[in-house]
Amino acid sequence: MSQFENVTIIKKANLYFDGKVSSRTIQFADGSVKTLGIMAPGEYTFGTGDKEIMEIMSGEMDIQLPGSEEWITIKGPQSFEVPANSSFNLKVKTISDYCCSYIKE
Repeated sequence: MSQFENVTIIKKANLYFDGKVSSRTIQFADGSVKTLGIMAPGEYTFGTGDKEIMEIMSGEMDIQLPGSEEWITIKGPQSFEVPANSSFNLKVKTISDYCCSYIKE
C-alpha cells in the first residue's frame, strides 16, 4: 500500500537515539496504529510491547531478531516481523525509510 486514507496523524515527532531515528504516529479508524519514520546510519536496539511488522521501504541495514545470534541484511523494499515483548538490534548502513505496524494479539 503506497498511501493511507482516512487517518489521524499525530504532529509531534517521536525522536529516539538523539534524533537519529524519528517517526510520526498514524491512527486508523479501526484503532490500529502505524508509525512512519527515518533512521540515520547507526546501531540501535528497540524494545517491543506489541508484535511489530517493520517495512523497510528504502535503505539498507543488518537486523538481529530476538533469540538469534545471526545478523540478516535487509534492503528496501523488504519487511520483517518482531514478536511482542521482545527486543531487536539494527545496524543501519544507509538512511532508511520505514513503516512500522503494531499488531495487537
